Amino acid sequence: MPGTTTEADVIVIGLGIHGSATAASLSRRGRRVIAVDRFAADHVRGSSHGRTRMIRRAYPNPVWNDLVDLAFRGWASLESETGQTLLHRTGGLYAHAGESQLQGADCVLVEDRAELERLMPDFRVPEGYRAVYDPHAGVVEASRALSAMRDVSVAHGADLRFGEQFLGWQTTSDGVEVLTDAGTLRAGRLVIAAGSFAASIVPRLAPLLEVWRILTVTVPPGQSRGRPPGLGAFSVDREEGLVFGIPDADGNGVKLGVDARDVWDPELPVAAPTRAEVDGMLSLLEAYVPGLDHEDVEATACLYTMTADKRFIIGALADAAQVVVVSACSGHGFKFAPAIGDAAADLADGIVRDDLDFISTTRRGI
Repeated sequence: MPGTTTEADVIVIGLGIHGSATAASLSRRGRRVIAVDRFAADHVRGSSHGRTRMIRRAYPNPVWNDLVDLAFRGWASLESETGQTLLHRTGGLYAHAGESQLQGADCVLVEDRAELERLMPDFRVPEGYRAVYDPHAGVVEASRALSAMRDVSVAHGADLRFGEQFLGWQTTSDGVEVLTDAGTLRAGRLVIAAGSFAASIVPRLAPLLEVWRILTVTVPPGQSRGRPPGLGAFSVDREEGLVFGIPDADGNGVKLGVDARDVWDPELPVAAPTRAEVDGMLSLLEAYVPGLDHEDVEATACLYTMTADKRFIIGALADAAQVVVVSACSGHGFKFAPAIGDAAADLADGIVRDDLDFISTTRRGI
C-alpha cells in the first residue's frame, strides 16, 4: 500500500476541461492544488479531447443567461492572460421544424429563407424549418484552451498528476483524504470533476447520470466552402436527434456531430465510428453543407455524461460539505469551462453561489 502522504488546500479529481479550469482558478487564488487524472494528458477516454467546440448565447431557458455571460467573459480573460486566441466569433444558426425556446442576448428567430441564406450561405436549412440566429456564436479552440488552463495552473503552482490512479476518498475531521496508487493526499476540500467516471466515485450520482457515445466527423480544412462568414456554428433539431456543426475557423476543418444516444460503459475504451456510421454522418454533412470534399475525413467518438434534463450537477454534497462535485455537463458544458472553474473554486472556498441553484446538488437532493 502506498505510504507517501501529501498535503494541499484542495484536491481535484479529473483533469478534463472542468477539472483543469478549477485547478487554474484555485491556483490563481494562491491555493495549494493537487489535481489527479487516471489517464495520460490529452487522452481520448472522456469528453475534453478534440480541436474545437461550439460556443453560443442561444439557450432554451433564460436561467442559463448569466452563466453564459460569465463564460464569455472568462474566455476573454483567459485570452488576455495567455496571449492566445481561444474563441472565434462566427455567428450561428440553430434550425428547428417546430417551435423553439432558444433565446439569449441579440438572438432572433429567422423564418425568411432568403435571410437565412444571406446570414449563412453555405448552410442549407431544411425545407419547412426556421432558425434562431445568434450573432455571438462561434468556435472555441478546445485543445488549445485545455492546454492553456493547465499551463495557468502550473504557472501558479498547481501539482498536476497524470497517470495516477484514484482509489478512494473519505472525509476527515478537518477535510478529506484521498488514496491513489502513488500515496495518500490530504486537503481541506475535494473537487470531483471526473466526467463519465463521476458515478463510480460518488455512487449517489449513478441514478442521475447516463453516459453516451457521441460521434463526429471533420473534413479537411482550407476548402472554398465551410469557412466563416459563409458558414458559422449550426445545428439541426431532428426527431432522430440533434445534429451540430462547427465551421472551419482557423484551419480546423468543418466538424459535424450527432447526438447518437448510444449508452456506453466508460470503463471500456470508446469504440471508433464504423464505416456505416461515418457514411451516415457524411450524408448529413452533405445535406446541410453541400459541396465539401469528404476525402481524408477524421472520425472520432467521445463520451457525454448526461442528465435527463441536460442540466449540470454542481455543488457541495449534502453530507460532506467539503466535497464539491462538478459533473454531467451533458454535451454542452465545454463552452462554460472558465465559469464552471470559477464556480467550483468559489464553492471550495466556501463562497455561496445562489446563481447556481438551477444546476445545484441541492436541486437534485444530494
